[in-house]
Amino acid sequence: MHGLHLIAELSQCHCDLRLLQDAQVLRTLCLAVCAEPGLTPVGEVFHQFGSADQPAGATGAVVLAESHLAVHTWPEMMAVTLDLYVCNFSQDNSVAAHRAFARLLEAFAAKHVVQREIERGGSASTGATHS
Repeated sequence: MHGLHLIAELSQCHCDLRLLQDAQVLRTLCLAVCAEPGLTPVGEVFHQFGSADQPAGATGAVVLAESHLAVHTWPEMMAVTLDLYVCNFSQDNSVAAHRAFARLLEAFAAKHVVQREIERGGSASTGATHS
């Protein structure tokens, strides 16, 4: 069960507001950032909060052959939480995970980011970075 778990809390996001409000826009981003570095989506669920007239955020999960990506948005707070876990059982997927995560961070353009990286199943080191 060796793997890499990347998590982050983003605030004061300066992205296109539709990315925080629209589950379909969020879905498009999530599938693209997973596919670009070679991660393999095998399932997905995205939920729209609020209504078409008054969107109130979105949540989404992409099940990967390598594990999962989960994203939750709060447009009223201009905030997002990210959770990307990749298993490194048959190959090291760490580079792909870092690329996908960097693309997500870039897309949300947050002024404040608290990021953690956890190695799972091996030397359980944790770290936090702040910006």
